[in-house]
Amino acid sequence: MNNGYLFDIKEFATNDGPGIRLTVFLKGCPLRCLWCHNPEGLSFIPQFNNMMNRIVGKEYSSEQLARHILNFEDVFSLSQGGVTFSGGEALAQSDFLFETALKLPNVHKLLDTSGFASNKIFEKALTIFDLIFFDIKLADDVLHKKYTGVSNKLILQNLQILSKSSLPYNIRIPLIPDITDTKENLDAIAQIIDNLKNLPIQIDLLSYNVLAGGKYSSYNMNFKLKNENNCVNIENVENFISKFENLAIFHKE
Repeated sequence: MNNGYLFDIKEFATNDGPGIRLTVFLKGCPLRCLWCHNPEGLSFIPQFNNMMNRIVGKEYSSEQLARHILNFEDVFSLSQGGVTFSGGEALAQSDFLFETALKLPNVHKLLDTSGFASNKIFEKALTIFDLIFFDIKLADDVLHKKYTGVSNKLILQNLQILSKSSLPYNIRIPLIPDITDTKENLDAIAQIIDNLKNLPIQIDLLSYNVLAGGKYSSYNMNFKLKNENNCVNIENVENFISKFENLAIFHKE
């Protein structure tokens, strides 16, 4: 049996997929996005929060976590909801994630992912989950490395794998002022989407969290995004949306 670390479980979530959901946040992420608003999700091990004066991060066995999720099965059934696995990057604890998910045969399972995982791990995920939320942050590989710490080549490979499958998925684009919301980046992302075999069922445009850096000092960490502009470039976003005007698949948060 595999064990894994979580940093939060959000009950009765309504913005993390269809219906009422339980959102499970797994610790650990291979990316280092400069705008990340969950610094407690970056490390794979528990951390001390000096503001709350407690350790953040708890170890679960797959059996323990599955049993907890199944306590909400009636709520899921009544609302057509389910469980959402997020992070961090949930696929970074893939053995624990998959073992837990397979213990939930009658629960709708959603994976919220950056797509940064081996092709083998990602392909296995597509056989287990019912819906995928897939992030696209930056189309240019050099900029992706600069702002997230990793190449996007593997991510784009996995996006192609996803689009060739029959699994429904959303594409999620964080709108970070002057970084991801530039005309060049959004035009390039539009081209990537346009070339996919099967389009997403929805494109989620995620607003920039101006309080993103607020939690870092609690973990003795530095928020590295030095961006004086907190306003998303609406003109660029509207131009991006217009490229898909015949598709009613946009959702803004």
